[in-house]
Amino acid sequence: MLKLLHTADWQIGKLFGQFEPDEAALLADARFKAVERLAKLASEQDLDLVLVAGDVFDAQGVADRTIHRLFNAMAGFSGRWVMLPGNHDAALSESVWTRAARLNVIPGNVSLCVTPEPLILDALGVALLPAPLTQRNTFTDLTEWFAAAETPAEMLRIGLAHGSVQGILAEAIDSANPIAAGRAEQAGLDYLALGDWHGTRQVDARTWYSGTPETDRFRANDSGQALRVELSGPGALPLVTPVRTGHYRWQSDALTLRVASDIDQALQHLSAFAAADVVQLSVSGQTDLAGQRRLQQAIGQAQGRVHSLLADLSALRLEPTAEDIDALHADGYLGEVIADLRAEQQGPDAEVARDALTLLAGFLDDRRGGAA
Repeated sequence: MLKLLHTADWQIGKLFGQFEPDEAALLADARFKAVERLAKLASEQDLDLVLVAGDVFDAQGVADRTIHRLFNAMAGFSGRWVMLPGNHDAALSESVWTRAARLNVIPGNVSLCVTPEPLILDALGVALLPAPLTQRNTFTDLTEWFAAAETPAEMLRIGLAHGSVQGILAEAIDSANPIAAGRAEQAGLDYLALGDWHGTRQVDARTWYSGTPETDRFRANDSGQALRVELSGPGALPLVTPVRTGHYRWQSDALTLRVASDIDQALQHLSAFAAADVVQLSVSGQTDLAGQRRLQQAIGQAQGRVHSLLADLSALRLEPTAEDIDALHADGYLGEVIADLRAEQQGPDAEVARDALTLLAGFLDDRRGGAA
C-alpha cells in the first residue's frame, strides 16, 4: 500500500496587489504556512510520498530569501518529496530552480523533475512519469510520452503534470499546456496527479487536480485542499480523499437593497464574517440616509474584524427621504442642489451624482451633529 499526498499551485512569492500592504503580506505569508501544514500532515499520517504538481513558485524572480524559506517550510516531512516545474516556475535554462541549486538549498529528500524521463523510486515501488514545463506556455501535450515509457511491471505507475485537460475546464484555459483527456487510461497509469487548476477536481477515476492548498482568489472552486491518495497495488483504483489545508476563506458576495428591511439583513450578513474571511462585497439597489449610515458603520466594524473586506458601493443609489432632507435643514439653495443630485442619479453621471450626494449629505449630517 502506497500512501501519498498530492498537492500543487503553492504560488510561493505571490503578490496580492488589490489589498492593503499589511493584508497582502499576511496572505503571502499564509502560503508558507500552508506548506508547513502539508509537511506536518504527511509526517503525522506517516505518508510515503508528497507530489507537488507544478507552480511551486509564483514567479521566476522571487527573492533568494523566499527560496530559502520555502525549503525550510518543508522540513517537517523527512520522507520523499517530488516537485515539478509548472508554467509560473518553468525549468528554463536560467530559472528559480537553477538559483535554488546554486544556493544549495534543495534537500536530499527532494526530487526535482526537470526532464521528461522516468523517476524510479525503488524503495517505494513507484515509477514516476513527469511532464515538466520548460517554458511558460506550450501548445503540445507534454504527457504524450507517458504511453511509450517503459517501467518495471511490479511498480506503481504514476504521472505528474501541470496543464489543462482538454474539454473539461473553462474554454479560455484550453489554449496552452494541453493534456489529453483519458491520458491515465491510455498510458496505463495508476494515478495522474495534476496541477494548474486551483480548485480540487476529479477528471476521471485515476486523474485529479488537487488545487492550491491555500485559496488565493475569489472563485468558488473548492480550493484550499490537498489530496490523500492510497494505492493498494498496480492496476487497483486509487482511493482519493480531499483534506482541508487552507486557513483563509475567500468569498465574493453581492447584496441588493430594495426596502428598508434589507438593511437589517445586510447588517446581519456582515456580522457573520470572521477573522479568517477575505471578502469581496458589492452592494446595489437603493437606500435612504439612515440606511446608508448604518451600512457604512457595519462595513467599518467588519473591516476591523475580518482579514480583509473589499466593499464596492458604486451601484448603491442614495435616495434621501423627505424626512432625511428635513432633518438636514437643507433649505434654499442646498435643497435645490440635493434635488438636482437625486434626479441626476438616473442619468449618465449617476455615480458622480451619488458620490456628490453622499458627500453633501454626510457633511450636512456631521454639521448638524456638531451643532447639536
